[in-house]
Amino acid sequence: QVQLVESGGGLVQAGGSLRLSCAASGPTFSSYAMGWFRQAPGKEREFVAAISWTGDITYYADSVKGRFTISRDNAKNRVHLQMNSLKPEDTAVYYCAGTRYYRDSPRKIEEYNYWGQGTQVTVSS
Repeated sequence: QVQLVESGGGLVQAGGSLRLSCAASGPTFSSYAMGWFRQAPGKEREFVAAISWTGDITYYADSVKGRFTISRDNAKNRVHLQMNSLKPEDTAVYYCAGTRYYRDSPRKIEEYNYWGQGTQVTVSS
């Protein structure tokens, strides 16, 4: 079983950058595909980015493509989300998630079995 802990959230001005990290426990992290989701107040949780277990395939929501970059370091059991050119609409709680395999699409919440507790990102205008 994998336990996930996010860090790196905070308050930043529009146009700024943040780097989120997700630390995973367990010896099998490298066999898990990982994703980032976010949930703004009053809204449903939505897909942000995902990465294959090897790190060579990535997926992004259209709203963050070109601004966010997902990466992973299997030696350190970490997955990262580099967020640049942040906008006020990026404000949300960001969650790290993991799964052994995708049955349908990495963009779907139900694909993921393991979730972190979330980290708050607030972008001021």
